[in-house]
Amino acid sequence: MSHSSAPDDAPGTAAEDWWVFRGPADLPAPPPWRSLPGASRASTAQPYLLGRDHVAVVNAALRLRRPLLVTGRPGTGKSSLAHALAKELGLGDVLRWPVNSRSTLADALYRYDAVGRLREASLERETRTTRSTSRRLRHLPRSRRSDIGDFLRLGPLGTALAAPDHARVLLIDELDKADVDLPNDLLVVLEEGGFEVPELSRLSEDQQSTDVLVTGDRRRVRVDRGTVSCTHFPIVVMTSNGERDFPPAFLRRCVRLDLPDPDEDKLRDIVRLHLGAEALADAEDLIQNFLQRAAVETLATDQLLAAVHLRVTGADLSRDQLTNAVMHRLDETFPA
Repeated sequence: MSHSSAPDDAPGTAAEDWWVFRGPADLPAPPPWRSLPGASRASTAQPYLLGRDHVAVVNAALRLRRPLLVTGRPGTGKSSLAHALAKELGLGDVLRWPVNSRSTLADALYRYDAVGRLREASLERETRTTRSTSRRLRHLPRSRRSDIGDFLRLGPLGTALAAPDHARVLLIDELDKADVDLPNDLLVVLEEGGFEVPELSRLSEDQQSTDVLVTGDRRRVRVDRGTVSCTHFPIVVMTSNGERDFPPAFLRRCVRLDLPDPDEDKLRDIVRLHLGAEALADAEDLIQNFLQRAAVETLATDQLLAAVHLRVTGADLSRDQLTNAVMHRLDETFPA
């Protein structure tokens, strides 16, 4: 590895072997725990480490068809559990609903583009005023005509409930950021296993079966009489960083899994699993640094993986500025 005594912002600073920006290397492949854009997370998800007792809790939720509420500090692997479930059970890509303070249940159920449909209907009326265009319109196949299903798309929860062939895995991420009423509203839908779409319920009798779009691909599912009813209970994984308490009625209907911070042995297993034994052999000082800092700061396990990965590629992690940039504390507040 080459080094230079020139200042960091000097034009003549010598490039280091692992650099891509202003360096000699080509753009590398992403770290092994990062999926490529467009790749299926179910097919690229890494093996997931989970203790025997925790595996038993996950299986209890699967057997009971209850939502799994996974709590723990950032970086303990809460979201990754959903992808591990989908991969091991062969249930396809995970449907993800990232929750924030503005999220509503309607966001997860479906979206209806009323403006788009009104614009399309207006355009068709204008087209019919021309005789020649009207004749061509009568000969168009029915699939080419405007249909309400073209303007209605099921959200991640709606798609999970409407899955026709097998159960889908639904990740409801960071539920503790939601409005206070959302958890109970969510459980009503999950308990009933369906919901009504008023825009479809108001259609005439000869339009009671409608094919609507879903989240994640271009396929459609059939909705009869304006009601989405599940054939297979979805596997629901809800994550929480423990930043708020949930109502008792909500907790009663969940199976709860608390993921502890990984200890020293677990961290070694994680590094070995994702980056290999050779990377682990050269990562002891980074693991100890991570443990010391995690005792008083909020850090995530993938920050340690990132630091070890950079070292494997040739980065000099003895420099505090680079190490701190990768393993920065997550509970730090920045001045406005």
